[in-house]
Amino acid sequence: MVGTLYIVPTPVGNLEDITFRALDVLRKADLVLAEDTRTTSVLLAHYDIHVPLVSHHKYNEHGTAEKFCEEILSGKTVALVSDAGTPGISDPGFLLSRTCAEKGIPVVTLPGATACIPALVSSGLPCDRFCFEGFLPQKKGRNSALEALREEPRTMVFYESPYRLVATLEQFIGVFGPQRQCSVAREISKLHEEHVRGTLQEVHSHFLATDPKGEIVIVVAGAPAEKRGAHRNKYRDGGDVSGEE
Repeated sequence: MVGTLYIVPTPVGNLEDITFRALDVLRKADLVLAEDTRTTSVLLAHYDIHVPLVSHHKYNEHGTAEKFCEEILSGKTVALVSDAGTPGISDPGFLLSRTCAEKGIPVVTLPGATACIPALVSSGLPCDRFCFEGFLPQKKGRNSALEALREEPRTMVFYESPYRLVATLEQFIGVFGPQRQCSVAREISKLHEEHVRGTLQEVHSHFLATDPKGEIVIVVAGAPAEKRGAHRNKYRDGGDVSGEE
């Protein structure tokens, strides 16, 4: 009898941000695959859950996905977790999910914690339509990725390291203009949660003066209707293409 792969979201901050169903799945699993067993062991100990833990992260998933699929095919129930949030969303998980799906293994994803949705809803920016960009490429392809979003009309959501936040906001100013509205959410669901809202220029100035720490989500307003196509028109007419608004 074929087992099941459960993809289980875990808290991004407060350990109480986990569902009863997620706890039940973790308790009943034959095996829990964790991005970092040390991080997950803290969560499991908090809820007095004792199941075998095995590392499954971006550095070994290409070599272990087939092995874990075979274990599920043999009848085991396997739960996949990341350090925080929903596996597969800027975290390991996609490869194992796809491999299981290709083999006809049931893949059940539980609803639950993720940092991007609270940051988006709390931003005060339109959240009826949005695009999730996750982490931008650190080097190669970064500029082209941003240029492709210059005229994006939907609210945009990005993940970023606190160490790159100021530089990223500077790049956003160059592409989207200093007056584009944005919100930076820091430490979602943790003791020192903070939301800094304003124009890109204002938020950039704030984090120049205040050293950013913790997990970061940047939410940027989409391009206003009158700005869409302006970049192409300026280029065609030989005008300034700096992106300043």
